[in-house]
Amino acid sequence: MTARFACDARVRAATRAPGPVADNGAVESSGPAQTTEPAMTGEPRDVVILGSTGSIGTQALDIIRRNPGRFRVTALAAGGGQPDLLARQAAEFGVAAVAVATPAAAAQVQAVLRDYFLGRTEHDARVPDTPRAAGGIPEVLVGPDAVCEVAGWPCDVVLNGVTGAAGLAATLAALDAGRVLALANKESLIIGGPLVTSRAKPGQIVPVDSEHSTIAQCLRAGRYSEVRRLVLTASGGPFRGWSRDRLTDVTPQQALAHPTWNMGPLVTVNCATLVNKGLEVIEAHLLFGFGLDRIDVVVHPQSIVHSMVEFADGASVLMASPPDMRLPISLSLAWPDRVPGAAPGLDWTDAAAWTFEPLDDAAFPAVALAREAAAVGGTAPAAYNAANEACVAGFLAGQISFTRIVDTVARIVSEHDAARSAATTVADVLAVDDWARRRARELNT
Repeated sequence: MTARFACDARVRAATRAPGPVADNGAVESSGPAQTTEPAMTGEPRDVVILGSTGSIGTQALDIIRRNPGRFRVTALAAGGGQPDLLARQAAEFGVAAVAVATPAAAAQVQAVLRDYFLGRTEHDARVPDTPRAAGGIPEVLVGPDAVCEVAGWPCDVVLNGVTGAAGLAATLAALDAGRVLALANKESLIIGGPLVTSRAKPGQIVPVDSEHSTIAQCLRAGRYSEVRRLVLTASGGPFRGWSRDRLTDVTPQQALAHPTWNMGPLVTVNCATLVNKGLEVIEAHLLFGFGLDRIDVVVHPQSIVHSMVEFADGASVLMASPPDMRLPISLSLAWPDRVPGAAPGLDWTDAAAWTFEPLDDAAFPAVALAREAAAVGGTAPAAYNAANEACVAGFLAGQISFTRIVDTVARIVSEHDAARSAATTVADVLAVDDWARRRARELNT
């Protein structure tokens, strides 16, 4: 690991056990970035992207595409839901390896790559020419362990954009290989807890969530000992201001209509229930090492202020930008440097108003419940996360009501066996994950 990845003391604390969402929609390439600052000196950073066909992955590739002198992609990984896109990404960026979890999808990826490199058939128009493509057909790794294999691939930075609990093994593989981990897969940290933080070296984890990226930036404004509290902002979702009684009849279509962000169904529903903010409270606790009583949540519907840090003298330092995930993604790839032109800035010539409101814990108890799970520690957050994912699936399928999502999660967290809370292996964590999902399905049938 080179010296340029060294983080300051505030982010070093993120990798220690206590004492790195949403996206901005379709990614469009606008050509080379208009650089207003000197480019990073030295060789480009080699990047491995896990979950390359998802929202985080495609936006990361957009950043890299527009900054070829700063980054190059050495390997990609995806589940296999979009094999044609994965193959086109691999060809465009000239990667050495591609990992595909699904064998059937891997066969399609291999076929498209062969067409491009050997036949130049119908894929010509969709795969741009690239100087690195002459290196030959990428190695295609197949199976459930393939993502972990490329997580340890030789590189400078691993961006983990895998969705859900499946990202845990890849997170550990990247840490064990000594890579800097740009962490978008918050679930792996939340369910892994000390299993993850104890294996991370100082400065090795850089958060990608916009809130935690913001906190990492704001913490650079003072000494760690001067921090009074962290404040996470929440948009409030589509039901901000609603009473609990009114939430009973919410439909999946209503829950999926987020006012600010364009996201996948799980994260969108999590934002509507505020479970996502509960997960982020746990994430901030684990990343930065502050007690749960020093991590607050405030509702900010404009989604311009992405979180803040309050210092001992009463000053609050915040970061403001349009809601665009390319900013925290680019910062995670280049940390501690910034990438000019990564995302548009605010237009200060337009009149604007920012509002902040207290969180309604009575209508949205998910954040308080997450605090309870984090206070128990061990695998309790894993139970919280797994139960919620199962309940969201039930809600989207029309099996349970909106309010029953968090009610069921609360019951499962209360049933969680604290005696087996101390996870020492991935198998321990996944066993609790499996139990919580099965229990949620039992309660919701």
